[in-house]
Amino acid sequence: AQTESDWKAGVSQVKEMIKSNPEGAWDLTEDLIKGKNKKNVDLILALTQVYLEAEKTEETTELIEKAKKADKKDPRISLMEGDIALAKKDVGTACQMYEQAIYFDPNCYEAYLKYARAYKSASPTMAVDKLNQLKQVAGVPQDILLQADKALAEVHYSNNKFAEAAKAYESFIHTDIATENDILSYAFALFMAHDFEASYEIASKGLQQNAESTGFNRLAMYNLIDLKRYDEAKGIADVFFNQLKDVNYSGLDYRYYGALLNATKDYAGAITQFEKAYELDTTAIELLQQISEAYNNNGNYDKGIETYKKYCDALPAEEKSADNIFTLAGMYYDQGTDTVNVALEQRQIALQEADTLYAQVCALAPDSYTGYFYRGHTRSAMDPETTQGLAKPYYEKVVELVLAKNDPRYNRILITCYSYLGYYYMLQAKPEDYAISKEYWNKILGIDPNNALAKTALQGIEDMGQ
Repeated sequence: AQTESDWKAGVSQVKEMIKSNPEGAWDLTEDLIKGKNKKNVDLILALTQVYLEAEKTEETTELIEKAKKADKKDPRISLMEGDIALAKKDVGTACQMYEQAIYFDPNCYEAYLKYARAYKSASPTMAVDKLNQLKQVAGVPQDILLQADKALAEVHYSNNKFAEAAKAYESFIHTDIATENDILSYAFALFMAHDFEASYEIASKGLQQNAESTGFNRLAMYNLIDLKRYDEAKGIADVFFNQLKDVNYSGLDYRYYGALLNATKDYAGAITQFEKAYELDTTAIELLQQISEAYNNNGNYDKGIETYKKYCDALPAEEKSADNIFTLAGMYYDQGTDTVNVALEQRQIALQEADTLYAQVCALAPDSYTGYFYRGHTRSAMDPETTQGLAKPYYEKVVELVLAKNDPRYNRILITCYSYLGYYYMLQAKPEDYAISKEYWNKILGIDPNNALAKTALQGIEDMGQ
């Protein structure tokens, strides 16, 4: 009779011959299964595995039939049938076979794990249920429980349930079965669940084991940026972008780096990174908004405005709103009021643009005070001496709309309007105008009894004998 090592040698021989001499391999296979070995399920399944790996469907099917003749209730045969169905991408049949293996032997632990991994995407709920069943089987060895947690983590992870995935990783991550990939996925799941501290800690440990790891460097950088630990993030970013080999950088890498440079006021650098991210994905139009903001922060109003207009043009119709016009108006307003970096003529053009846009905001939202309030600011900037009263009608409109709300939250807005109107009437310098001016300053004191500007103005009017 053949010993186990004899038939194992035979299986190895079949494996070596199968590609170069398939006929010879099949003859040897049939020889091996003769006589007593007809009932040797171990041998038949070992051969089936060889043919499955060589993708020889007919022979695989024939061998499975022989195995069933030997012992139709051996759960390992059902397991193999599941693997064969899975190789054909027939997940439903594969899982039926794994179920059958469990039916033949509730302690066929591998069947639970294979079932869960096969159903990971197609039916995550069933996959999770099956793993929970496995954990309930009496006397499950510890290593199998860990394998169940590992499979559970994979199911949750591939279905973007990151908080659940992190919990499952936690239970096996400090054991021997955790691969570097598991540790990386664990760190990523924590990051996606917004547990940046814990994610950074795991990524740091990963870097101690493998300083060259793209994944751990990437996650360490992301987490440090989200934690606003910018100095440390810069160190990692330097390694990630300048010292690692063969990294396939993603749009998200450039976005994070851009955010880091933006936060540390390197606006020109931030623009470069955001532009790289936008090149990789021109559907990510929110990047244009960030590029525009960085230009603005860098004092390059023209480029900021140009990029923001590009952003507005790219917005789908249903997303265009008064807010976009309002933001653009604000950019022109910033340019129009920057007396340090912008020449007078350019400032006047910018204020004119801002005024036109704020007028559009008022037309789109006539019941909101916001458009009128900022139009008032803009007109006030056009008339810095307040002699023409260009802002007057707009601030009056704001007062009317805000008083109707009867809400102390708007007191600051009222004080701004009353200050302008009080000042305007004071400058007219006629007795009846002084009286109106006093009313406005007193209204301010009614809101804020210690308002220094109102007290000074009233004192001034009194000193003039009015």
